Amino acid sequence: MSVNVNRSVSDQFYRYKMPRLIAKVEGKGNGIKTVIVNMVDVAKALNRPPTYPTKYFGCELGAQTQFDAKNDRYIVNGSHEANKLQDMLDGFIHKFVLCSECDNPETDLHVNPKKQTIGSACKACGNRGMLDTRHKLCTFILKNPPESDSSCVKEKKEKEKKNRKKDKENGSGSGEAGNHNDIDAPDAVDGEEDDDDWAEETTEEAQRRRMEEISDHAKNLTLSEDLEKTLEKRVNIFYNFVKFCHNDKKAQKYLLGGFECLVKLHQSQLLPRVPIILKDFYDADLLEEDVILTWAEKVSKKYVSKELAKEIHAKAAPFVKWLKEAEEESEGSEAEEEEDDENVEVVYSSSARELKVETVQPEKAEEDEDLDIDAI
Repeated sequence: MSVNVNRSVSDQFYRYKMPRLIAKVEGKGNGIKTVIVNMVDVAKALNRPPTYPTKYFGCELGAQTQFDAKNDRYIVNGSHEANKLQDMLDGFIHKFVLCSECDNPETDLHVNPKKQTIGSACKACGNRGMLDTRHKLCTFILKNPPESDSSCVKEKKEKEKKNRKKDKENGSGSGEAGNHNDIDAPDAVDGEEDDDDWAEETTEEAQRRRMEEISDHAKNLTLSEDLEKTLEKRVNIFYNFVKFCHNDKKAQKYLLGGFECLVKLHQSQLLPRVPIILKDFYDADLLEEDVILTWAEKVSKKYVSKELAKEIHAKAAPFVKWLKEAEEESEGSEAEEEEDDENVEVVYSSSARELKVETVQPEKAEEDEDLDIDAI
């Protein structure tokens, strides 16, 4: 019996299907284990190596796993029900299979061992992004890229063989005409040339380096399981996390970039509130005035698309305008204070204990003063 790959979709005509997971418990006592009988078929439907979901189960259950690719046996130590593993598989699918943009399971993973990053490219909508590598499974994926998995290599060779057979049947032969499949091949994103287009590294090592550059206060926060906490606690954690921006312009630029990424994820809710959120950051001394004004001068596509960046800047325009006007008013008031200071004279007295400041009024001639003719 097959089920929808994305089980949150209830449409019975949903075209992405996978076999329902079958689990068989073997052994007794300390040697008890659960064999996932059809893991190869399930993984094939997800376009992932069968070792990945098996290892994911082990990470989530805190259990050891065993792989026997030759005999297609994928084992999780302990006794586990099929329904429980099926629900757990949904978590794997949402984290490592579904596209973050269109929710279709037509993604390929691209591992860069040098940079310790895992990229995801969707063949359905073209979206590309980076996986959050904080999950323990990512360490296994980095050490065992999809390209090195024996089952994936075998499947890839079979696809290439079928494509060559189709080419011969269609009379395309060899040469330039026979290479037309290479034009639309998704392998184009495998090269290291596109690595510069990805977002910043999210590996533990990269996070550690950035935290050392910015502040020591946020090191522990990036590695904690914050998503399980209440909304109030998460808000407090976020507030404590962004404290490192105080008096650090480089960190404030990163905060603005992260804010743009957050607007992209929740565009309908956050885009109209951009000026309000920026003002809150400003009032909390998380963003300085000159950093905001510098950011507002140029639209960048470093974190989001240029179109969305333009929308964010357009929404922020009223706050930026207010900020500039407030700066001009403060400069004007300072000039007035300087003028007033010119009419103030400091009077010193040897008998006085405190310093007194008196305002000197210009002297006026007395109109009724009598003239002494004899003095003249």
